[in-house]
Amino acid sequence: MKEVVVTGKSADEAVEQGLKQLKAFRDEVDIEVLDEGKTGLFGVLGAREASVRLTMKEKVSKNLIAKEFLDKVFAELGVDPAVAIEEKGEYTYLNLSGEHLGILIGRRGETLDALQYLVNLATNKRVGEKTHIILDVSGYRSKRQETLQRLAGKLARKAKKTNRRVVLEPMNPQERRVIHTALQDDPYVYTSSEGEEPYRKVVISLKKKNH
Repeated sequence: MKEVVVTGKSADEAVEQGLKQLKAFRDEVDIEVLDEGKTGLFGVLGAREASVRLTMKEKVSKNLIAKEFLDKVFAELGVDPAVAIEEKGEYTYLNLSGEHLGILIGRRGETLDALQYLVNLATNKRVGEKTHIILDVSGYRSKRQETLQRLAGKLARKAKKTNRRVVLEPMNPQERRVIHTALQDDPYVYTSSEGEEPYRKVVISLKKKNH
């Protein structure tokens, strides 16, 4: 654990010097005043500098916080999945595997999305900064993405055949993004979103022909 003992004309001055040495902010350290110091007679005779000890606070791992939160949920649901953690840039992927985990996914991933929201909320509160945790169960999200990509192609063909726009069922932002991405280069259709969360939907429309 990193710490420094620093002296100064006052405790506040010593603290500021210590923060500079540690390259830290005040809320990142524990401060212990060892000696308040003394100005002395005429500011000289018997003067004594103040002394403080600054100790860097131990940062709690966001992955540990997330896992502790999930373990409580798993205990309540009676499941015991293995948790594999993978870091990719600013995103942390928690991949759960094991038996009887369908309860963690729910209908079309609704339970999984809710659990992902809650684990991010709990982790954000503890670490004091926004975290990006993606929760997955036995590769469900990649399988769901493939299903949505096939659905996008199928409904785009339907829009072309019927010459009418197609409105999909409500989806969360991640799933809507999959549809938008799958059809972004289609020369005949374009996608948009309409409605308010959590009922926001993707709409597939035909592009106007240039005459």
